[in-house]
Amino acid sequence: MRRRVMASSACLLFLLSACGDAGQGSPTLPARGPKPIVGVILPDRTTSTRWEEQDRPLLTQAFNYADIEPFMENAEGDEAKFAQIADEMIRRKVKVLMITPLSAAGGLAVQKKAKAAGIPVIDYDRVTLGGQAEYHVGFDSVNVGQLQADGLLSCLGDKAGAQIIEIEGAPTDHNATLFTQGQKSRLSSKYDSGALKLVKSQPVADWNNELGGQLFEQILNENGGKVDGVVAANDGLAGAVIGVLKKKGLAGKVPVTGQDATVDGLRAVLRGDQCITVYKPVRDEAEAAARLAIAVARGDLEGADDLATGNLRDPVSRRDIKSVLLGATLIKKDSVRTLVTEGIVKPQELCAGDLAQACVQQDILGG
Repeated sequence: MRRRVMASSACLLFLLSACGDAGQGSPTLPARGPKPIVGVILPDRTTSTRWEEQDRPLLTQAFNYADIEPFMENAEGDEAKFAQIADEMIRRKVKVLMITPLSAAGGLAVQKKAKAAGIPVIDYDRVTLGGQAEYHVGFDSVNVGQLQADGLLSCLGDKAGAQIIEIEGAPTDHNATLFTQGQKSRLSSKYDSGALKLVKSQPVADWNNELGGQLFEQILNENGGKVDGVVAANDGLAGAVIGVLKKKGLAGKVPVTGQDATVDGLRAVLRGDQCITVYKPVRDEAEAAARLAIAVARGDLEGADDLATGNLRDPVSRRDIKSVLLGATLIKKDSVRTLVTEGIVKPQELCAGDLAQACVQQDILGG
């Protein structure tokens, strides 16, 4: 899987560079006049650090390289601000609007306005259920959930009747639904047979980490303080769960899953408090989205369709959305080093403080 991710990234980098070459089949940009504008609405700064630390600079660099003007704003987790930003982008007549919706209702409202203005929409990372977006760029979220479940089962070993608590993402985020679907494809038969016992599956509104920790503690207390494994939908929720487990003296004894391969998540994996995380190459996603948006902004819809060769089924609108779907990689303690080797994370970020010895043991730092 690691080779496939690296190859994908290299291919995307090559093709992105080719976007600047007018001789590769895309219409030539006019020598004079304003640059085409691509509007991008990022969702927030709290559910994940990726949006500002990774997506923004990657997308900005790609658009600037292709002589496209990026108009990029962050909705700060606020539906009203999300709508306000979209209205301004539509007023500015962006050539394409790329959004990460906070909710299906909010995303659909924006997409209706964009469609009325003749502006194509790309759903970025999240799908607007029942929406009207022309394209979607994201990860295979069902597979991400499967990787989380596989990781948990590996960490549990052959422990019979293990009691599992699931702390899932926001019910308004279709990705969270797909993560759960992937997890269930691996775990449902275990629950049905009694090999594992599902204590409770709890969605967490807005992916709120503090709320996730509170809900987990409540479920744990109601279950007499007993838990053998936790499916946490991302690293932020995993961190909240681990905080509760530390208070109970259970941290490091109960496998906890995660997702996003954040620095905090990877440190928790190295420390042994978190069993696994899932690495989703944001660089690949941003580059794929930029290439797609650049093609649409240039009016090269045939080229855009050639990029979006996958299909994602929207169960609400009952339509298939032209999509770019990317793969992910399961990360355990003994594979954290691969992310350092590939330059995804810096060793000094991972190995500070109490983790220096763990980094030496995993060959991240020299002894």
